[in-house]
Amino acid sequence: MADRDGALTLVAIVEFTVGAEAAGRRYEDAVLALLDRHGGRLERRLRGTDGQTEVHVIRFDGRVGYESFLADPDRAALRTALGAAAPTTRVVEVHEG
Repeated sequence: MADRDGALTLVAIVEFTVGAEAAGRRYEDAVLALLDRHGGRLERRLRGTDGQTEVHVIRFDGRVGYESFLADPDRAALRTALGAAAPTTRVVEVHEG
């Protein structure tokens, strides 16, 4: 569901692999830097007190931008390079309630 202006807001719940937290944070830094090229922007980046979790609030100008971000070959290459240490992410589409 897009906002009235067509924008798409997502919450990403990122869980780092135990023992690979620093690598996971570097990966997230690199991936989040790709948002701009797809009309996306990071609105909030929160770190869990457990050191294992981050929560990102991300906004895209529209669904097409989100889909192009998911298909970005640089994003895929970063994930492949990290291998089994890559974090797991659950994405939830949200809107103002």
